[in-house]
Amino acid sequence: MSYLIKPENYTPLLDLKQTELGIKQIKEFFQMNLSSELRLRRVTAPLFVLKGMGINDDLNGVERAVSFPIKDLNDAQAEVVHSLAKWKRLTLADYHIEPGYGIYTDMNAIRADEELGNLHSLYVDQWDWERVMVKEERNIEYLKEIVNRIYAAMVRTEYMVYEMYPQIKPCLPQKIYFIHSEELRQLYPNLDAKGREYEISKKHKAVFIIGIGGKLSDGKKHDGRAPDYDDYTTSGLNDLPGLNGDLLVWDDILQRPVELSSMGIRVDKEALLKQLKEEDQEQRLELYFHKRLVEGTLPLSIGGGIGQSRLCMFYLRKAHIGEIQASIWPEEMRKECTKLNIHLI
Repeated sequence: MSYLIKPENYTPLLDLKQTELGIKQIKEFFQMNLSSELRLRRVTAPLFVLKGMGINDDLNGVERAVSFPIKDLNDAQAEVVHSLAKWKRLTLADYHIEPGYGIYTDMNAIRADEELGNLHSLYVDQWDWERVMVKEERNIEYLKEIVNRIYAAMVRTEYMVYEMYPQIKPCLPQKIYFIHSEELRQLYPNLDAKGREYEISKKHKAVFIIGIGGKLSDGKKHDGRAPDYDDYTTSGLNDLPGLNGDLLVWDDILQRPVELSSMGIRVDKEALLKQLKEEDQEQRLELYFHKRLVEGTLPLSIGGGIGQSRLCMFYLRKAHIGEIQASIWPEEMRKECTKLNIHLI
């Protein structure tokens, strides 16, 4: 089912030529700042991987990967990546990256099961990044330090856009607000997870919600996570779940929060075994990625993805992700967008 948010009296601040130039400048400026903040080198990434090796990201575990047979490999199946969460960790090992350094790449994906709308497209483009860490850094404070560095790059990029297009006024606060998903649940006990995200994002404008994927005190998860990349059951903080989280900002055009990044400290052997058991997914231990992790041939790491089109959409004050990227949309949505002054590429 597609879903269209209809902002009242929407007027784009930039024409098509200005928008395309803005996209180019944002992508170049932000990735340079991200690389500098986290000491990341750019690497080339795959668009597809072989099925059955455990390398593709399972997201929430229900999304279908786009797949196709490879003629020269006896019709072995390849899958278009959902994200590169696991591939990046393998690459850190292959490149012998030292602690405190990492990699980033342009990740392009096709997610056929997305519910299409202002924020969701069939086509996904992210900066996927991964950084080697040491055991002593596997804690909440280190997670916050990395989030603050990424957010600093976001604030600088917004100011660059303002210098380029003065009609786009900066709106991000100088500091991001941290809250644990359990604290958030207790703050708004009568709301569901999306309602809680709405209220906290509207209040603080930029929020990082810690602990995504583990069960909270009411037995429910704030949101789903695949059990084999983020460590969402360990925090060392009053037994609250999670060394991961989501970065959300308040979007004045859409009048709702927009998730720009999902990231976290990755599972070590202990967390992997625990989370696979909890989700009844222990059969994954037979897969290539999982064997490497259990054998100890993969480094400890922290990583995540930052949505390129969403970031550009936010900075350029657009109402629909289709104003940033070329994709396929239901014909009814295209017609409705035209009426609303939303010009889909």
